[in-house]
Amino acid sequence: MLYQLYEAQRSLMEPFADFAQAASKLFSSGAMFSQMPMSQRVAASYDLIYRLGKDYEKPEFDIKTVKVNGSDVVIHEIVEIDKPFCQLRRFKRFTDDEQVLETLKAQPVVLIVAPLSGHYATLLRDTVRTMLQGHKVYITDWKNARLVPLSDGQFHLDDYINDVQDFIRHLQAEYGNCHVMSVCQPTVPVLAAISLMASRGETTPLSMTMMGGPIDARKSPTAVNNLAMNKSFEWFENNVIYRVPQGFPGEGRRVYPGFLQHTGFVAMNPDRHASSHYDYFKDLIKGDDASAEAHRKFYDEYNAVLDMDADYYLETIKTVFQEFDLVNGTWDVKNPEGQVERVRPQDIRTTALLTVEGELDDISGSGQTQAAHELCTSIPAGEHYEVKGAGHYGIFSGRRWRDLVYPRVQAFITAHDEQQVRARRAATPADLTAEDTVKAAPSAARPRTAARKATPSAAARPSAAPARKATASPKLAPTASRKASATSRKPRA
Repeated sequence: MLYQLYEAQRSLMEPFADFAQAASKLFSSGAMFSQMPMSQRVAASYDLIYRLGKDYEKPEFDIKTVKVNGSDVVIHEIVEIDKPFCQLRRFKRFTDDEQVLETLKAQPVVLIVAPLSGHYATLLRDTVRTMLQGHKVYITDWKNARLVPLSDGQFHLDDYINDVQDFIRHLQAEYGNCHVMSVCQPTVPVLAAISLMASRGETTPLSMTMMGGPIDARKSPTAVNNLAMNKSFEWFENNVIYRVPQGFPGEGRRVYPGFLQHTGFVAMNPDRHASSHYDYFKDLIKGDDASAEAHRKFYDEYNAVLDMDADYYLETIKTVFQEFDLVNGTWDVKNPEGQVERVRPQDIRTTALLTVEGELDDISGSGQTQAAHELCTSIPAGEHYEVKGAGHYGIFSGRRWRDLVYPRVQAFITAHDEQQVRARRAATPADLTAEDTVKAAPSAARPRTAARKATPSAAARPSAAPARKATASPKLAPTASRKASATSRKPRA
């Protein structure tokens, strides 16, 4: 019922928000009423009302070009795999400069696994834009569950893991291998996905970079961890799970609604958000357009939230934050064939590991991500980097990400990129304008059933693998192959 009430309130507010936007424009500089007393203050007031009352839709990545070796490279987004709950989105790069093209072809392939924890994958826009300077970039673009029809089945934490494995296999089939970067929530399922691949004897990614995630949520628990640990599983199921109302493709689906998640985000720092909106109001009065636009861009992203499928959300709460199955060595995952497999990070042997944490992270506390090194005992040497002065968002967005974290990540990935894979890339025809033209037959996404039962709990809980200290330093059948174009192409957006 709460979801229906929220939608009714949103529909009621929509015309008032539209009126406030129109009124703000009437009183803005150069408009009809701009010469009236206090017109700028009135315009700022109406603009703030509009911003507080408007509906925030999914933003676009809107990355048109990036600089590579001083040259502009055109970016074109492509959806390579479209699953019911996720798309594998590629940022393909184009140039006419042959020297830049050779550079692009030799760069490593990186799969960025974006969080499915309330916000859209566009929250990592700055991450993607920066990574495109030195890498071929793919990202998991998770869908809003209220837009997924019930006929597409359920979505469990197991399905998340299986989807990540399918994406990794797809890139391995196309490029020989890849690197994986997970930000926040997906660090746990990504570690599980790669662990299962290693246990089966599959080829695992060359490296995995894990940033600000709850690998071991018992370490330095934050307000987010405490909420999940202090409330029972039944409390979450009874208080935050609702059915999608009429009017949406996913009508009837059980979800954790985005508006409830957004309320939780704001409740963590209400004073900061109130101050930010008041500063925005003052910037409008002063005519500080640059600061006002920065505020708009941030909150256009921050206020855009998605619904999460209830099964996935509840299983994440139970597995990651209440029973700590990963670190206890008791996590069982059901594969697409219905077989149950135990997650064993100690089986990973050929994938390098880099963990990154923010010194001031108030979402994933100190040591939670670094705990991955204690689990991956068969990796000969790993790296850990704590970013001084950085909060949660600072490790993947903003100045500290660009100036401190990215150079470290880039050096790590480059150091672990296979020489034979790079040689293979360099052997592709040089007269084409796309950075990757010759493809091996990509693997198709492994089929999964429309509906899946929840993962059965383990009967026994053996002791976790022996931990070790991390080395510190200062979230298939082949398809038809693609033919490469043999003619030169112009840049296209």
